Amino acid sequence: MASSAEGDQTTVVALVGVLQAGFQELSLNKLATALGASEQALRLIISIFLGYPFALFYRHYLFYKESYLIHLFHTFTGLSIAYFNFGNQLYHSLLCIVLQFLILRLMGRTITAVLTTFCFQMVYLLAGYYYTATDNYDIKWTMPHCVLTLKLIGLAVDYFDGGKDQNSLSSEQQKYAIRGVPSLLEVAGFSYFYGAFLVGPQFSMNHYMKLVQGQLTDIPGKIPSSTIPALKRLSLGLVYLVGYTLLSPHITEDYLLTEDYDNHPFWFRCMYMLIWGKFVLYKYVTCWLVTEGVCILTGLGFNGFEEKGKAKWDACANMKVWLFETNPRFTGTIASFNINTNAWVSRYFFKRLKFLGNKELSQGLSLLFLALWHGLHSGYLVCFQMEFLIVIVERQVGLQDGGEGEYEGQDADEFLFPPQAARLIQESPTLSNLAAITVLQPFYYLVQQTIHWLFMGYSMTAFCLFTWDKWLKASEGLFVRLGGSDCNLGQQGMLQACLPQWPLSPQVYKSIYFLGHIFFLSLLFILPYVHKAMVPRKEKLKKME
Repeated sequence: MASSAEGDQTTVVALVGVLQAGFQELSLNKLATALGASEQALRLIISIFLGYPFALFYRHYLFYKESYLIHLFHTFTGLSIAYFNFGNQLYHSLLCIVLQFLILRLMGRTITAVLTTFCFQMVYLLAGYYYTATDNYDIKWTMPHCVLTLKLIGLAVDYFDGGKDQNSLSSEQQKYAIRGVPSLLEVAGFSYFYGAFLVGPQFSMNHYMKLVQGQLTDIPGKIPSSTIPALKRLSLGLVYLVGYTLLSPHITEDYLLTEDYDNHPFWFRCMYMLIWGKFVLYKYVTCWLVTEGVCILTGLGFNGFEEKGKAKWDACANMKVWLFETNPRFTGTIASFNINTNAWVSRYFFKRLKFLGNKELSQGLSLLFLALWHGLHSGYLVCFQMEFLIVIVERQVGLQDGGEGEYEGQDADEFLFPPQAARLIQESPTLSNLAAITVLQPFYYLVQQTIHWLFMGYSMTAFCLFTWDKWLKASEGLFVRLGGSDCNLGQQGMLQACLPQWPLSPQVYKSIYFLGHIFFLSLLFILPYVHKAMVPRKEKLKKME
């Protein structure tokens, strides 16, 4: 009997050892390595997809339950996701949420509370960027914190608007103004909502409270019939995920830094940048489509009804996929990409700068805010500087708008790209007749798409490579000109002695001769003269009338 017991014990121990070895083989780190991804990226993807079982539980067990239970559920699930991804560093979000609640309660509906919120939340975020920054893109606690920062700033502004006379607010401000006093549990549930905590989208406290109160449904008194719309967005997100997973090993920003890229012909370097610039956005598209599906499934995506009575589920849409894939203009990409963040910047930043009385200055400051919000790397500044340059060029193409309404009627995408870009063609009889030739329109479309995605890729190069020594990657000759040195170009050791802190490497921007900057800066100065030459005097007089 003893030997039998000992044998059973040995078997159990062996079985436990086998199971432990099996679990080790199935560890996230090894699974991520097998998939060609980092462990943090895999945790992020798992967390995003976890939103679906959470949403199903919410629909079937909590949709019409007491508000405090819903807030607790959202808070607990959000904190769990935060711990799964970032461990004890979840205290950063918890601290900012508690302090934000205290700011609202102690300072009330005052401009002081708004300014304190903006300064504290942005400084905390930027300090996080500073102390955790590396030369590569890392998934760390600052990633969801940048989403949280916008939420909490928007919360403070809406709370401030809630104390104003309703007649003094615009219709948009009336929609988002918070009349009641949010509790700590409400603020926590709003902040940690599992469908948007990690990567967005942005939504207001009022919209969240409608969800908690059971108002966001197309069938009053019942859970929303949003399963099919949610599955459609999930399926589309999976298509992008599979495509990105299969192609990402072959289309990388790292290749832009290689000698092989630099040694290819100019046309190849441009085409690779064009293809990469489109492809690199797919990882963002994937995340936003999947999280949008979660929001739709819970009901948060409900956005009223169309004229024919069909329910709309686009309240949390961060992507307009068809527009993103087919529109050949920069305006189309901006209007279809990261929609809710653009809407947030337009609503809480750009329009609030109306007192400056200068639309270009407001746009410039808005883009500067976006650059800093993304991080402290110089690449973000260069990327949004390119966007601002495009803004100025497109305004040069058309006539300037003015008056009070230019801020109030501004859509989320229009604060970045004013809608006057096509006016030169519309006002010039020669260009409008040329553009109307049907047989040439496919050729025009191809040229537009090529220009569009080439310069999107050009801008994204700095955005994704972060540091100036990567996106600029100045050659030896450029080092000498920038440094004002007389170093011998043929002596690499001498050059390193003169400029030891600058790496010697092939170029990215210089390898394509700073094409984006030269192209748009040239248009900036040339287009006013083109407009004078191409638009007849009588057309201008009609426009003035």
